Amino acid sequence: MNSLVKRSVDLIVSILGLALLSPLMLIIALAIFCTLGLPVFFRQRRPGYRGQPFWLVKFRTMRDARDSNGQQLPDDLRLPRLGRILRRASLDELPELWNVVMGEMSLVGPRPLLMEYMGRYTPEQQRRHNVKPGITGWAQINGRNALTWEQKFASDLWYVDHGSPFLDVRILARTLWQVLHRDGISFAGHATMPKFTGSGESEANECGE
Repeated sequence: MNSLVKRSVDLIVSILGLALLSPLMLIIALAIFCTLGLPVFFRQRRPGYRGQPFWLVKFRTMRDARDSNGQQLPDDLRLPRLGRILRRASLDELPELWNVVMGEMSLVGPRPLLMEYMGRYTPEQQRRHNVKPGITGWAQINGRNALTWEQKFASDLWYVDHGSPFLDVRILARTLWQVLHRDGISFAGHATMPKFTGSGESEANECGE
């Protein structure tokens, strides 16, 4: 029954959200087009429920800037003022409502990370894929990108074990509060979050969008 309630809430809220926020999303799309050009959206394969890949859709926030050798520049050099504003307000996440409508994501759940991480998780960390990924989650309201990878995974697994419709409502309410206060946007010393290279390790490179 909980899964039916969760899916029903996901559909109702995401469809209403897309309808009500469409004027704002159009303005954001135009701003990105004028500032960064095409494409307006950032699409990337991410692991979903049971690790099945899907195309995550977000608003693009970075330039495709490269050095003289053709190597992509670090995230902090590719992230323009518009991108920082969109990220601080979490407006770049709005297109993910479409992923929720399609049933690939939920409003609440562990954030979908990179496909390349799949072989780096411990068996315990793999359990984060026992539920659909979410636009927001327990980790996002308890530190977001200010958390270490181990803290994030611990939060994700706590949600997997304790998730309920009531908890989802609590997480959504606290997410709104956190967005307004713009807490935990990035990891200390990084524009976004260092890459996960295995339990207890992280690279100096960034995760990208």
